[in-house]
Amino acid sequence: MNNLLSIEELTGEQIQELLQLAHRLKAERGQHREQPLAGQTWALIFSKSSTRTRVSFEVGISELGGRPMFLSTRDIQLGRGEPIKDTARVLGRMIHGAVIRTYGQDEVVDFAHYSKLPTINALTDQEHPCQILADLLTLEEKYGVGAWKDMKISFLGDVDNNMGRSWMWAAKHLGFTLALAGPAHALPKPETLAAINYDGIICTTDAEEAVRDCTVINTDTWISMGQEAEKGTKEQAFFPYQVNDELLRVAAPGHSVFHCLPAYRGYEITDEVLEAHAPIIFTEAENRLHAQKAVLYTLATSSR
Repeated sequence: MNNLLSIEELTGEQIQELLQLAHRLKAERGQHREQPLAGQTWALIFSKSSTRTRVSFEVGISELGGRPMFLSTRDIQLGRGEPIKDTARVLGRMIHGAVIRTYGQDEVVDFAHYSKLPTINALTDQEHPCQILADLLTLEEKYGVGAWKDMKISFLGDVDNNMGRSWMWAAKHLGFTLALAGPAHALPKPETLAAINYDGIICTTDAEEAVRDCTVINTDTWISMGQEAEKGTKEQAFFPYQVNDELLRVAAPGHSVFHCLPAYRGYEITDEVLEAHAPIIFTEAENRLHAQKAVLYTLATSSR
Protein backbone atom coordinates (compact mmCIF):
# COMPACT_ATOMS: atom_id res chain seq x y z
CA MET A 1 0.00 0.00 0.00
CA ASN A 2 1.69 3.18 -1.24
CA ASN A 3 -1.19 5.67 -0.89
CA LEU A 4 -4.66 5.95 0.61
CA LEU A 5 -6.67 7.60 -2.15
CA SER A 6 -10.01 5.80 -1.71
CA ILE A 7 -11.76 2.88 -0.07
CA GLU A 8 -12.47 1.69 -3.60
CA GLU A 9 -8.79 0.93 -4.19
CA LEU A 10 -8.35 -1.04 -0.96
CA THR A 11 -9.08 -4.73 -0.50
CA GLY A 12 -11.04 -6.22 2.35
CA GLU A 13 -7.81 -7.69 3.70
CA GLN A 14 -6.10 -4.30 3.67
CA ILE A 15 -9.02 -2.70 5.51
CA GLN A 16 -8.91 -5.37 8.19
CA GLU A 17 -5.12 -5.01 8.56
CA LEU A 18 -5.49 -1.24 9.02
CA LEU A 19 -8.18 -1.77 11.64
CA GLN A 20 -6.07 -4.32 13.52
CA LEU A 21 -3.14 -1.89 13.55
CA ALA A 22 -5.39 0.99 14.65
CA HIS A 23 -6.61 -1.04 17.63
CA ARG A 24 -2.98 -1.67 18.64
CA LEU A 25 -1.85 1.92 18.18
CA LYS A 26 -4.80 3.18 20.21
CA ALA A 27 -3.94 0.81 23.05
CA GLU A 28 -0.27 1.86 22.93
CA ARG A 29 -0.89 5.60 22.73
CA GLY A 30 1.68 7.51 24.75
CA GLN A 31 4.12 4.62 24.78
CA HIS A 32 4.90 3.88 21.14
CA ARG A 33 8.10 1.91 20.78
CA GLU A 34 8.34 2.67 17.07
CA GLN A 35 8.58 6.10 15.42
CA PRO A 36 8.16 5.31 11.71
CA LEU A 37 7.92 9.02 10.76
CA ALA A 38 11.08 10.05 12.63
CA GLY A 39 12.96 12.69 10.64
CA GLN A 40 10.08 13.14 8.21
CA THR A 41 8.00 16.20 7.31
CA TRP A 42 4.45 15.64 6.10
CA ALA A 43 2.45 18.42 4.44
CA LEU A 44 -1.24 18.93 5.18
CA ILE A 45 -2.64 20.66 2.08
CA PHE A 46 -6.19 21.84 2.76
CA SER A 47 -8.57 23.53 0.32
CA LYS A 48 -11.45 22.81 2.75
CA SER A 49 -11.43 23.91 6.38
CA SER A 50 -11.60 21.32 9.14
CA THR A 51 -11.42 20.73 12.89
CA ARG A 52 -11.16 16.94 13.30
CA THR A 53 -9.11 16.26 10.18
CA ARG A 54 -6.43 18.86 10.81
CA VAL A 55 -6.04 18.17 14.54
CA SER A 56 -6.06 14.38 14.19
CA PHE A 57 -3.42 14.40 11.43
CA GLU A 58 -1.17 16.95 13.14
CA VAL A 59 -1.29 14.99 16.40
CA GLY A 60 -0.95 11.62 14.66
CA ILE A 61 2.09 12.65 12.60
CA SER A 62 3.74 14.09 15.72
CA GLU A 63 3.04 11.00 17.83
CA LEU A 64 4.67 8.80 15.17
CA GLY A 65 7.80 10.97 15.24
CA GLY A 66 7.17 13.23 12.25
CA ARG A 67 6.72 16.95 11.74
CA PRO A 68 3.39 18.18 10.30
CA MET A 69 3.41 21.25 8.05
CA PHE A 70 -0.02 22.83 7.49
CA LEU A 71 -0.44 24.46 4.07
CA SER A 72 -3.73 26.19 3.33
CA THR A 73 -4.25 26.71 -0.39
CA ARG A 74 -4.80 30.39 0.48
CA ASP A 75 -1.15 30.56 1.52
CA ILE A 76 0.57 28.69 -1.32
CA GLN A 77 0.75 29.12 -5.07
CA LEU A 78 -1.76 26.30 -5.61
CA GLY A 79 -4.42 28.76 -4.47
CA ARG A 80 -3.26 31.28 -7.06
CA GLY A 81 -3.59 28.99 -10.04
CA GLU A 82 -0.43 26.87 -10.05
CA PRO A 83 -1.28 23.42 -11.48
CA ILE A 84 -1.41 20.61 -8.93
CA LYS A 85 1.21 18.70 -10.90
CA ASP A 86 3.72 21.56 -10.52
CA THR A 87 3.07 21.92 -6.78
CA ALA A 88 3.42 18.14 -6.45
CA ARG A 89 6.75 18.00 -8.27
CA VAL A 90 8.16 20.79 -6.10
CA LEU A 91 6.97 19.33 -2.79
CA GLY A 92 8.03 15.85 -3.87
CA ARG A 93 11.65 17.02 -3.64
CA MET A 94 11.28 18.50 -0.16
CA ILE A 95 8.83 16.56 2.02
CA HIS A 96 8.14 12.91 2.80
CA GLY A 97 4.37 12.57 2.46
CA ALA A 98 1.16 14.55 1.97
CA VAL A 99 -2.35 14.68 3.39
CA ILE A 100 -4.80 16.45 1.08
CA ARG A 101 -8.32 17.71 1.83
CA THR A 102 -9.85 19.19 -1.28
CA TYR A 103 -12.75 19.12 -3.74
CA GLY A 104 -11.73 17.03 -6.75
CA GLN A 105 -10.57 13.42 -6.47
CA ASP A 106 -8.35 14.05 -9.50
CA GLU A 107 -6.29 16.53 -7.45
CA VAL A 108 -5.34 13.84 -4.93
CA VAL A 109 -4.64 11.28 -7.65
CA ASP A 110 -2.52 13.74 -9.66
CA PHE A 111 -0.58 14.82 -6.58
CA ALA A 112 0.32 11.22 -5.76
CA HIS A 113 1.35 10.57 -9.37
CA TYR A 114 3.53 13.64 -9.88
CA SER A 115 5.03 13.91 -6.38
CA LYS A 116 5.86 10.20 -6.05
CA LEU A 117 5.10 10.65 -2.35
CA PRO A 118 2.84 8.63 -0.03
CA THR A 119 -0.44 10.56 -0.32
CA ILE A 120 -3.57 10.39 1.85
CA ASN A 121 -7.03 11.51 0.80
CA ALA A 122 -8.31 13.40 3.86
CA LEU A 123 -11.60 14.13 2.04
CA THR A 124 -12.68 14.88 -1.50
CA ASP A 125 -16.11 15.25 -3.03
CA GLN A 126 -15.75 11.65 -4.25
CA GLU A 127 -14.67 9.79 -1.10
CA HIS A 128 -13.79 10.13 2.59
CA PRO A 129 -11.72 7.00 3.30
CA CYS A 130 -10.25 8.13 6.64
CA GLN A 131 -13.71 8.66 8.13
CA ILE A 132 -14.92 5.21 7.06
CA LEU A 133 -11.88 3.57 8.66
CA ALA A 134 -12.59 5.48 11.89
CA ASP A 135 -16.25 4.41 11.74
CA LEU A 136 -15.33 0.75 11.26
CA LEU A 137 -12.85 0.97 14.13
CA THR A 138 -15.60 2.42 16.34
CA LEU A 139 -18.02 -0.30 15.26
CA GLU A 140 -15.51 -3.02 16.16
CA GLU A 141 -14.85 -1.46 19.57
CA LYS A 142 -18.57 -1.46 20.31
CA TYR A 143 -19.61 -4.81 18.82
CA GLY A 144 -16.43 -6.85 18.38
CA VAL A 145 -13.78 -7.38 15.71
CA GLY A 146 -15.39 -8.37 12.43
CA ALA A 147 -18.90 -7.82 13.80
CA TRP A 148 -19.89 -5.88 10.67
CA LYS A 149 -20.14 -9.13 8.67
CA ASP A 150 -23.45 -10.04 10.32
CA MET A 151 -24.88 -6.52 10.40
CA LYS A 152 -27.24 -4.32 8.52
CA ILE A 153 -25.79 -0.81 8.46
CA SER A 154 -27.68 2.21 7.17
CA PHE A 155 -26.85 5.69 5.96
CA LEU A 156 -29.58 8.33 5.71
CA GLY A 157 -29.89 11.70 3.98
CA ASP A 158 -27.73 12.85 1.10
CA VAL A 159 -26.32 9.43 0.33
CA ASP A 160 -24.94 10.22 -3.12
CA ASN A 161 -21.93 11.90 -1.54
CA ASN A 162 -18.39 11.08 -0.43
CA MET A 163 -19.53 9.26 2.73
CA GLY A 164 -22.18 7.25 0.88
CA ARG A 165 -19.73 6.15 -1.80
CA SER A 166 -17.07 5.20 0.75
CA TRP A 167 -19.62 3.18 2.74
CA MET A 168 -20.70 1.37 -0.44
CA TRP A 169 -17.16 0.33 -1.29
CA ALA A 170 -16.58 -0.78 2.32
CA ALA A 171 -19.76 -2.88 2.16
CA LYS A 172 -18.54 -4.62 -0.98
CA HIS A 173 -15.02 -5.26 0.33
CA LEU A 174 -16.17 -6.50 3.74
CA GLY A 175 -19.44 -8.18 2.77
CA PHE A 176 -22.02 -6.46 4.98
CA THR A 177 -25.51 -5.22 4.11
CA LEU A 178 -25.78 -1.47 3.57
CA ALA A 179 -29.13 0.32 3.31
CA LEU A 180 -29.11 3.83 1.86
CA ALA A 181 -32.18 6.06 2.24
CA GLY A 182 -32.83 9.53 0.88
CA PRO A 183 -34.88 11.45 -1.67
CA ALA A 184 -34.82 9.87 -5.13
CA HIS A 185 -32.53 12.57 -6.53
CA ALA A 186 -30.00 11.95 -3.72
CA LEU A 187 -29.69 8.18 -4.14
CA PRO A 188 -26.61 6.67 -5.82
CA LYS A 189 -26.60 6.99 -9.59
CA PRO A 190 -27.03 3.81 -11.66
CA GLU A 191 -23.49 4.09 -12.99
CA THR A 192 -22.13 4.23 -9.42
CA LEU A 193 -24.03 1.09 -8.42
CA ALA A 194 -22.94 -0.64 -11.64
CA ALA A 195 -19.29 0.16 -10.91
CA ILE A 196 -19.54 -1.21 -7.37
CA ASN A 197 -21.58 -4.23 -8.50
CA TYR A 198 -22.58 -5.55 -5.07
CA ASP A 199 -25.95 -7.08 -4.24
CA GLY A 200 -25.71 -6.19 -0.55
CA ILE A 201 -26.54 -2.52 -1.17
CA ILE A 202 -30.18 -1.48 -0.68
CA CYS A 203 -31.34 1.89 -2.02
CA THR A 204 -34.72 3.24 -0.91
CA THR A 205 -36.68 6.45 -0.42
CA ASP A 206 -38.24 4.93 2.72
CA ALA A 207 -36.29 5.82 5.87
CA GLU A 208 -38.04 3.18 7.97
CA GLU A 209 -37.18 0.46 5.47
CA ALA A 210 -33.51 1.39 5.70
CA VAL A 211 -33.42 1.56 9.50
CA ARG A 212 -35.58 -1.49 10.24
CA ASP A 213 -33.51 -4.12 12.13
CA CYS A 214 -30.42 -1.99 11.58
CA THR A 215 -27.56 -2.09 14.11
CA VAL A 216 -25.61 1.01 13.04
CA ILE A 217 -27.42 4.07 11.69
CA ASN A 218 -25.28 6.73 10.02
CA THR A 219 -26.12 10.26 9.04
CA ASP A 220 -24.24 13.36 7.92
CA THR A 221 -24.89 17.02 7.27
CA TRP A 222 -27.27 17.66 4.40
CA ILE A 223 -25.26 20.67 3.22
CA SER A 224 -21.69 19.82 2.27
CA MET A 225 -19.03 22.48 1.76
CA GLY A 226 -19.67 24.33 -1.47
CA GLN A 227 -23.43 23.57 -1.43
CA GLU A 228 -24.55 26.43 0.81
CA ALA A 229 -26.70 27.96 -1.94
CA GLU A 230 -28.87 24.80 -1.91
CA LYS A 231 -29.62 25.01 1.82
CA GLY A 232 -33.34 25.88 1.66
CA THR A 233 -34.21 23.37 -1.06
CA LYS A 234 -32.23 20.55 0.53
CA GLU A 235 -33.65 21.01 4.00
CA GLN A 236 -37.21 20.64 2.75
CA ALA A 237 -36.38 17.47 0.80
CA PHE A 238 -34.33 15.81 3.54
CA PHE A 239 -36.43 16.29 6.69
CA PRO A 240 -38.18 12.90 6.20
CA TYR A 241 -34.71 11.33 6.70
CA GLN A 242 -33.94 13.02 10.02
CA VAL A 243 -32.61 10.58 12.62
CA ASN A 244 -35.03 10.94 15.52
CA ASP A 245 -36.52 8.81 18.30
CA GLU A 246 -39.57 7.83 16.27
CA LEU A 247 -37.47 6.48 13.40
CA LEU A 248 -35.15 4.58 15.73
CA ARG A 249 -38.05 2.55 17.16
CA VAL A 250 -37.70 0.15 14.20
CA ALA A 251 -33.92 -0.28 14.59
CA ALA A 252 -32.34 -3.41 16.04
CA PRO A 253 -32.01 -3.75 19.83
CA GLY A 254 -28.70 -2.31 21.01
CA HIS A 255 -28.38 -0.09 17.94
CA SER A 256 -25.96 2.83 17.69
CA VAL A 257 -26.17 6.13 15.84
CA PHE A 258 -23.03 7.41 14.13
CA HIS A 259 -22.36 10.94 12.88
CA CYS A 260 -19.06 12.05 11.34
CA LEU A 261 -19.56 15.64 12.59
CA PRO A 262 -20.04 18.54 12.53
CA ALA A 263 -23.69 17.93 13.37
CA TYR A 264 -26.54 20.35 12.78
CA ARG A 265 -28.95 19.51 15.57
CA GLY A 266 -32.57 19.74 14.60
CA TYR A 267 -31.78 18.98 10.97
CA GLU A 268 -30.20 15.62 10.05
CA ILE A 269 -30.31 14.53 13.72
CA THR A 270 -32.27 15.70 16.73
CA ASP A 271 -30.52 17.06 19.80
CA GLU A 272 -32.06 14.27 21.88
CA VAL A 273 -30.69 11.50 19.67
CA LEU A 274 -27.25 13.06 19.40
CA GLU A 275 -26.96 13.42 23.16
CA ALA A 276 -28.23 9.88 23.75
CA HIS A 277 -25.53 8.53 21.43
CA ALA A 278 -22.86 11.14 22.23
CA PRO A 279 -20.42 8.63 23.81
CA ILE A 280 -20.08 6.65 20.58
CA ILE A 281 -20.27 9.69 18.28
CA PHE A 282 -17.38 11.39 20.04
CA THR A 283 -15.44 8.12 20.23
CA GLU A 284 -15.95 7.99 16.46
CA ALA A 285 -14.39 11.47 16.25
CA GLU A 286 -11.45 10.42 18.44
CA ASN A 287 -10.91 7.34 16.32
CA ARG A 288 -9.99 9.50 13.35
CA LEU A 289 -6.65 9.90 15.15
CA HIS A 290 -6.06 6.18 15.64
CA ALA A 291 -7.28 5.06 12.20
CA GLN A 292 -5.15 7.70 10.49
CA LYS A 293 -2.11 6.74 12.54
CA ALA A 294 -2.56 3.21 11.21
CA VAL A 295 -2.58 4.61 7.66
CA LEU A 296 0.48 6.79 8.30
CA TYR A 297 2.34 3.89 9.92
CA THR A 298 1.52 1.57 7.03
CA LEU A 299 2.57 4.06 4.34
CA ALA A 300 5.79 4.92 6.17
CA THR A 301 6.83 1.30 6.63
CA SER A 302 5.70 0.23 3.13
CA SER A 303 7.94 2.83 1.47
CA ARG A 304 11.14 1.69 3.21
